[in-house]
Order: sequence, then C-alpha cells, then structure tokens
Amino acid sequence: MNTSKKLPAVLLVTSALLVVTACGNNAANQKTSANNHNHSTSAPAVAAVAPSSNAAASNSSKAAPASYKYGKLKIQALSGAVCGAPSYVAYEKGFFAEEGLDVELVSGSMDAMKTGLTTGEFTVTNGDFVWFTSIQQGLDLKVIGGLHHGCIKLVVPPGSDIKTAADLKGKRIGVDEIGGVPMAVASVVVTNAGLDPQKDVQWLAYPLDQLQEGVKKGEIDVYAAWDPFGKLAEVNNGYTVLADISTDSNFAGKSCCFLYASGKQIEEDPERVAAIARAYQKATAWIAEHPEETAKLEIEKKYVATDDVKLVTDLIESYHFNYTTDAAQEDIRYFVKQFSKTGFLKKDTDPDEFLKKAYYDVFK
Repeated sequence: MNTSKKLPAVLLVTSALLVVTACGNNAANQKTSANNHNHSTSAPAVAAVAPSSNAAASNSSKAAPASYKYGKLKIQALSGAVCGAPSYVAYEKGFFAEEGLDVELVSGSMDAMKTGLTTGEFTVTNGDFVWFTSIQQGLDLKVIGGLHHGCIKLVVPPGSDIKTAADLKGKRIGVDEIGGVPMAVASVVVTNAGLDPQKDVQWLAYPLDQLQEGVKKGEIDVYAAWDPFGKLAEVNNGYTVLADISTDSNFAGKSCCFLYASGKQIEEDPERVAAIARAYQKATAWIAEHPEETAKLEIEKKYVATDDVKLVTDLIESYHFNYTTDAAQEDIRYFVKQFSKTGFLKKDTDPDEFLKKAYYDVFK
C-alpha cells in the first residue's frame, strides 16, 4: 500500500513534524549508565534498522562515579540507526559519566520526544532537519552543535533511464514519509536540477522495507531512503546512487544531523547542557578515530540489527563524525535557504533570523 501526493508547500511543513527520523527514536530498548540494564518490548516492523529486542547488557569503559554532579538524564536515542553512534559511544565509553551525567538511553515516539523537550523531561536529542520546522512553528529548541554528514541516499534501480537529477522530471519518487526528511532532501536535489518538486515529480510513500518492492511492481521509478536501505540497495541489488548527501554537491561537507537542546533546560541549567555537549564532543572524536571499533560496538551491543562490520564501518566513515559549532551555524543558514526554496520551510524564512532563534552557543 502506498500514498501518492503532489504536495502543496504547507503540507510539506506540517507533515514533516510527524516523521520519526533515522537519527530519531523508534527502537524498543532501554539502557541506563547507572545499572546497565536493558528493557525491551516488541520490535518495530523495519527490522533492518531496529536493534534486537534482546540487546546485550551494556559495559561502560569506565566505572560509574559514586555520585553524579548533574544527576540523572534520560536521552531518547535508541533508534537502531548507525548514525546514532554518538549517543551509544558516549554511553558505552563512559563519556557521559565523566561529565557527571547518569544517563539512561531509551526509545520512544516522535510525539513523546517533542513533549519531553517542551516540558524538560528530555534535555537533548540527536536530530535532523525535521526539527527546523518544529522550531519555526514555535518549539523552544536550540541547535547546540553539528554531529555528522549525510545518511540519506537517492537510488535508482539497474536499467533505469535516470542518469542525472534532471532526468527525474515526470518520475515517481518513493519516500518513507510525505513531508519527511528523505523527501526534503530529494526535493533539494530536484530543485537544484532546475525542476519544481511540487509539479515536476510525483511523491509516493511506502514503509522503508517496501520501497524496493514498489520499484519491482513498477509503481515508483526511484527512491530516497535513510541508510542502510540505500547502501544495501547499491551493494546487494545493483542500484545506482543518484545522490548521496555525504558526497552530493548540494550537501557535501555539511551536517545533516545536529545536537538539539531544550530551551527550557538551557535557561534552567546551562552548565548541565554544556556537560552533555562535551560528552558528545568526546564521542564524535572517538568515533572519527575508531570507525571499525565503533561499528563493532554497535553490532556487539545490539544497537543495530546487522552483523556486517564492513558495511557499518563504511557508513560510519562516510558520515565524517565531528562536533562542530561555527560550521554548524553556517550549515543552518545554508539549509534554511535550500528548504525555503522547496516548501519544507516557509518561503520567506530569513536564514540569519532563523539562526538567531535556533542556535545557542553552549560553550560561550
């Protein structure tokens, strides 16, 4: 079953709030740095990205301190995504504990995350562009750093006559959500090829694990998806990558995922938020230096549901993990310009004004 849309701009904005992102949270595990226990419920349908429901107990590299300066912290981070590595590594390698944080990693819905960030139950989230629309619509949320480069690919099946983005005119593009981030990314590719994403292409929504089936049935011509789906299509099924946001000229060298913090929490305890940011800094630096070890950690601790170390290592290396501040601000400006052209954000959005509202310098 699929959903077909040629979507007006206003729906692009409103529907984007509903997507659960690959760097978001849709898994069913729970880990705590205090007691290293896991709790699991039923696994989600998309097993390719969801961690196992019987995840192994966590083993931090450093013993938990007797007391934590900043107390308990709940982070909704168990998404099953490879690019969720900073949260996993900060937890497993003891970087949260070093910063005085007694962290519990949990899973949950996008709605629960939004509510938690609003009320202060959650302090931070590792998220993508979907939060730009939430901020524009009034959510008190701040970007406090960039985390890594692209984790979305636009892929074309073997034998297709689509060779460049310009060839997408009149084509049907499969995505996991109408108004979701893969659709937003593909819209930027379409727009920069001189096409109108609302008139020149047709968007059809499928569950992630059914996108290839949509191609086989002749219902879609190409699809945009989170890793590992695009990568697996390339490696296992002979697909061609039309656009990889880690290398595509419209996205290369720019963060696709950021660390966001609750404005309420920043106001109440900026030092605690800074401590969280330092833990993520340490984690991204460690990942950059140890991509294969990170891949093994994700697999052994059941954060991702695959045993393919090479595949996960390749993905991690392609994301160029690095905690950025100045570059993150430039990336926000850039993507506001891009998404204002496609309808993901309001067309009159001023990049500098958006940045003032959306960014907080946690290390000032």
